[in-house]
Amino acid sequence: MNRGRPEARAEASLPPEIRTGIERAGYYPALVQQVVSTAVAGEPVEAHLVHQETTFDAQEVRRHVTVLVVTGTRLVVAHVDDHGPDDVSPTPYASASTEAVPLHAVRTVVLQHLVAEPLEHTGAAPDELSLTIGWGSVHRLDLEPAGCDNPECEADHGYTGSMSGDDIVVRVSRAAEGGDAVADALAFARELSRATGSAGTTRPSV
Repeated sequence: MNRGRPEARAEASLPPEIRTGIERAGYYPALVQQVVSTAVAGEPVEAHLVHQETTFDAQEVRRHVTVLVVTGTRLVVAHVDDHGPDDVSPTPYASASTEAVPLHAVRTVVLQHLVAEPLEHTGAAPDELSLTIGWGSVHRLDLEPAGCDNPECEADHGYTGSMSGDDIVVRVSRAAEGGDAVADALAFARELSRATGSAGTTRPSV
């Protein structure tokens, strides 16, 4: 019996709204759908977000796409990047990575809202939204010289700093991606906050 190509079956296992979002992004849709479907592994999808970003530097233009999926048990993160010729390949290529994080392991869901003319704000989606999700995979340590209140003090007070986790940061702007994209990001963040809060009530003991 011919069951069809494995990659076709994987893509078909994703809900239509995710496939539509990936195809609309237009960034290697077959590859993105395949890696996302593999990581989701057939679990029912409760929320998703597709975010494409183009970055510019002095030498090249690079594109990358991030797909976030919330299932009943996990946060799935997929990321696909463009690469120019290098030691890995003599021709341009793409790399794809996925990570599946148990919902009970998600430690922080941080939202930063940027609203222009706040006095006139009517409760609509913000002009820009930054979503930071942390689950302890990546930590950043910011250090700076410590001081005291005495401006004439020349003693060495060592260093002070802070450690923060920001495993993934997604920024969506009304000016760049449009109002619908900001609203979609806000809806996803709301669902992720709800899901991780519910998972936290049944967090297993360590």
